[in-house]
Amino acid sequence: MEWSPFFISIKTAFLATVFTFFLGIYAARYVMKTRKLKGLLDGIFTLPMVLPPTVVGFFLLILFGNYGIFGKLLNKMNFDIVFTWQATVISATIVSFPLMYRTALGAFEQVDTELIYAARTLGVSERRIFWKILIPVSRPGIIAGIILSFARAVGEFGATIMIAGNIPGRTQTMSIAIYTAVQGGNRELAFRWAVIIVAISLVMMILLNAWSNFYLNSEVFGGVKK
Repeated sequence: MEWSPFFISIKTAFLATVFTFFLGIYAARYVMKTRKLKGLLDGIFTLPMVLPPTVVGFFLLILFGNYGIFGKLLNKMNFDIVFTWQATVISATIVSFPLMYRTALGAFEQVDTELIYAARTLGVSERRIFWKILIPVSRPGIIAGIILSFARAVGEFGATIMIAGNIPGRTQTMSIAIYTAVQGGNRELAFRWAVIIVAISLVMMILLNAWSNFYLNSEVFGGVKK
């Protein structure tokens, strides 16, 4: 059993989660602060979560293909994204982004606005308010978003196979390896990869529940220990 799909999936999910973390919290902060086109922006940021992954992959292929906006720019720098490992990271980031964005936005909206107003009264900059008040207070929701985003990135298939293809040792993730094994009639191999993905996803959900219980029962956050 070749383990490259496992390492490609984990490496892809890790980097995608890093990108998703920063993109998600900043997008949530902007939407929370803006009053103009808030509904439209929220819809755009959430769209990858409700669209079929193959549709997301198709649009990524248009954008990063040889005739796409980003594709032409990258070609001038002698760099190609399509059918590369970087494409797996891009597709995983786009697909998992809404989970980070939605959980961060929900967490930010639950923060007591009196804390923010008090900080502004004391002359604290908006940047410090964001990193020193908003982020720490919203930590439970943000961590939940990180866990969910990672789990989603690990299992990404549709968008990845559209823009990154199925190249063993380069772009073949575990989900694509399952598809390839089934197409080749190797159900035993497909079952092994499926069990691994289920195990990873289950661990992520257990961590999420454990964190939620810790948060609710922690005296640090105002809970009551049993």
